Parts: sequence; C-alpha cells; structure tokens
Amino acid sequence: MIKVKKRKILLLPGDGIGQEVVAEVKKIIQWFNSKKSLDFDIDEDLVGGAAYDKHKNPITDEVFYKALESEAVILGAVGGPKYDNLEFSKRPERALLKLRKELKLFANLRPAICFKQLVDASSLKPEIVSGLDIMIVRELTGGIYFGEPRGIKLIENGERRGTNTHSYTTNEIIRVARVAFELAKKRGKKVTSCEKSNVMEAGVLWREEVQSLKDKEFKDIELNHMLADNCAMQLLRNPKQFDVIVTDNLFGDILSDEASMLTGSLGLLPSASLGAKDKNGNIRSMYEPVHGSAPDIAGKGIANPIASILSFAMALRYSLNLDKEADILEKAVQEVLDEGLRTKDIISKGMKEVSTSQMGDAIISKLK
Repeated sequence: MIKVKKRKILLLPGDGIGQEVVAEVKKIIQWFNSKKSLDFDIDEDLVGGAAYDKHKNPITDEVFYKALESEAVILGAVGGPKYDNLEFSKRPERALLKLRKELKLFANLRPAICFKQLVDASSLKPEIVSGLDIMIVRELTGGIYFGEPRGIKLIENGERRGTNTHSYTTNEIIRVARVAFELAKKRGKKVTSCEKSNVMEAGVLWREEVQSLKDKEFKDIELNHMLADNCAMQLLRNPKQFDVIVTDNLFGDILSDEASMLTGSLGLLPSASLGAKDKNGNIRSMYEPVHGSAPDIAGKGIANPIASILSFAMALRYSLNLDKEADILEKAVQEVLDEGLRTKDIISKGMKEVSTSQMGDAIISKLK
C-alpha cells in the first residue's frame, strides 16, 4: 500500500481526564499508522494547568508554533479548582482562547447525536430524543469573550464595575453563517439562526446579515430566526425540530452544552474548531471533547474516551480528508456500544462497565 504524505498531529492532553482520554486517541492514531499505512507524525506537549505548573504559562510560544504547523490539534481538557485563584491571564482557559483566536478558528462545530443504544441515558423521554441529530455551529473568536473594552475597575462610590463588550462585524457573522449553510446542504437543508435581536443591537445585525447571506447564496436552504432563550426552551420541548443551529459565541457556549445533555452524557460528544481554507484548500483546526477536565474523577480510569475518539474522527473527516477512515472509526464506536460496553457515566442495567483504557481497546478491536 502506498503511504500518504506525512501529516502532523499535535496532541495536547491538558489537565484532569484530558490526559486519560487523549491517551486512547493516541493508541488509535498509532493503529491507523500501523494497520492502514497512514503516516501520521504525532507530537505531544503541555497546555493549560499542566503547562502552568511547569512553565508558569498556560501555553508556551513553542507549543503555540507547533499548533500553527500542525494539520490538526487534538486537545483534551484544561482547568481545575487548583488554578481558580490565578490571575486571569495565567488561567488554563487562556490557552484555549489563545489557540482559538490566534489560529483564527472562528467556527465551532458541535454535533449533538443521541445514539440509539443510549436513548435511555438521556434525562428526556425516549420519544423526544430518539433519532436526535443536531449540528450546532458556534462563532468562536468574536462576541463578548473577546470584545473591548473589558475588565474590572473601581468607580467613584467605592464599588467596582465589571465590563465585557459584545460586538460583531458583518464579516464575522457571514463567515460562520456560511459554514452553517454549507453543512445544511449535506444534511436536512435547514438552518436556525439564534440571537437576541429583541434587546441587543448586535443581535439585530446578526439576524440581518444571516438573512442577507441566505437570500444571496443559499436560496435552497430553509432559514428560521429564533431568540436564543426560546431556542433553549425548544431544545428541551422538541429538539428534533432542529437540523443546523448557528449562533454567536456566548449563546453557542450555553446552547451546545444544553444540547449535549439531551444525548445522555457530555462524555459522548466531540467538537471541531475550524478556520478558513487557505489557497490550497487546507484549514487550521482543533478538535476536542465537549466535556471539561472533570478533576473529581481524574486518575480513576473511569472517564469516557468516546468524545475524544469521535473528535479524532472529525479530524479525519474535516482536516485530513480521510472520510473512509472517519466512517470506519465511527462505526467501531457504534459496534462497541451495540455490545453493551459502557463507561461509568453511561452505565445502565444489563450493560458491562469498562474502564477508559478498556473502552479504547474495545474500539480498536472493532477497527481490526
């Protein structure tokens, strides 16, 4: 078999269970290298709290430049209570924000899929979530998380004022909306755009620009506008009405976490953060599970690696142009669930509980 061009993959396990779940991804990448003659060049380094502990910096320049030169970055999770009292610029989460901003990863794709084997794991009735398949597209480098001015200042009466600025430009809105419309073309041809145009001028601009793009370039796609708070309610009332949801940074953060719990566990859901294509059609990208570092279960070997493994499947599909291999990996996950293997977060009566590494090994066995 002819070997394909070497592709650099940077693994950044980070903190807590990030280290455990990325270890399972590493095993799978090595399997693809060995069994499918895919010559992935794997590098691994520190980020978040782990980087702060060693370098007093949540991400060093060296690691950042490694990320710039990689075809895909696979991140585990960052943060934990031990870092809560650090100054803001040194907190583990600043590494994540820097990677998103400086790599220009403006579109965050978060699928919320309810696996048929895990319908009973959801807190909602089976008939509400069975067959659920939503893609949330979150704008990732603008809005209130990055807007200026920001900060905490003393004011005249001795009190303090905290300020964060929510702002968007036409270009920032159009580029993420275009991603949503392009995804909808390959799915159910339906986009729901969410904002708060009833109380926010930035929301008015968002609605107008998304509508304008649809009218000019995507006439065959159905577009609905929905206030973000109503969307939060509708996700619980009737989630299967949605196909692709596109929204800003703040609302996307909240709505995607809500949607993830419809599926039963944060441990099941991957995400992709994508930049714009260059002249050669390549994109900068970062892939990570939706879950956090979960320090309360770190080191116990009970974390669910499926979200991280499916994040790598997204990397195969979106960054490495290996759709067939992505299909194989996603099918292996389904087959393991069919056999009744479950990590602690999704265990139910009659199923077999397995550890983090056992789940990774079981998935590899299905690849074979």
